[in-house]
Amino acid sequence: MPRSAPQRRLKPVSPLVRTTLTASAFEQLITYVVGGDWKAGDRIPPERELCRQLGIARTSLREALKAMELIGMLESRVGDGTFVCDRGEFLSRPLLWAFTGTDHHELREVMEAREFIERDLAGLAAERGSDAEIEAIGVAVERMRDSLARGESIFDADSQFHLAIAAAAHNDVLRNAVQLLRNLMRQWIVLKYLIPDVPNNVLKQHEAIFRAIRGRDAQGARNAMWKHLEDTAYFVSQIVDRGASHHKNGRRGKGL
Repeated sequence: MPRSAPQRRLKPVSPLVRTTLTASAFEQLITYVVGGDWKAGDRIPPERELCRQLGIARTSLREALKAMELIGMLESRVGDGTFVCDRGEFLSRPLLWAFTGTDHHELREVMEAREFIERDLAGLAAERGSDAEIEAIGVAVERMRDSLARGESIFDADSQFHLAIAAAAHNDVLRNAVQLLRNLMRQWIVLKYLIPDVPNNVLKQHEAIFRAIRGRDAQGARNAMWKHLEDTAYFVSQIVDRGASHHKNGRRGKGL
């Protein structure tokens, strides 16, 4: 019989802390979000009211709410309350933390996944999108053009463009995947738009994608989207590599 691999010594597991009320509150509150009682953008009831309804202490409730924030279901806004996040943001934060600070191999895989998903979404949008849905893609292009003319960031218009295409493709699973991947790449996309000439080039690429979708040219839309996302992957990789090099040189300069 083949020898089994030597057993690796694992770090001991810490004792569990009993948080039955917190866990129960967490599970119940999640059902409100998943079941649609609390929808994206809704402000949830104040802590005092939730404590009364659930019959628990504020400490247990806050732990449950914090857990929901950590997985991207809720967002706390200082002075305004706590709000339900869009479903596309669920789990995006822990996934982002999972590859932040690594060699960015995972980031490259995220970019690759985005290329394949959005390429086919563009084709589906050309095939399935209604006239109104395709017009919404054009509105996003016009918004990007206006933002550039005013010297403003085109990030929001860019997001509107890609999500409008996803909506026109009529596939909710892929649409949610796009939202998740954009959330994971958000900081790098923002940095990409700080590179000279990139925003203008992105506008031209978006116009080409829109023309293909409007013309019901599915393959043309796929090709144009692929070119656009290949360029995005290149620029993001450049930003990541330069940041890693700068960090490494900085550490050397400090004698570390």
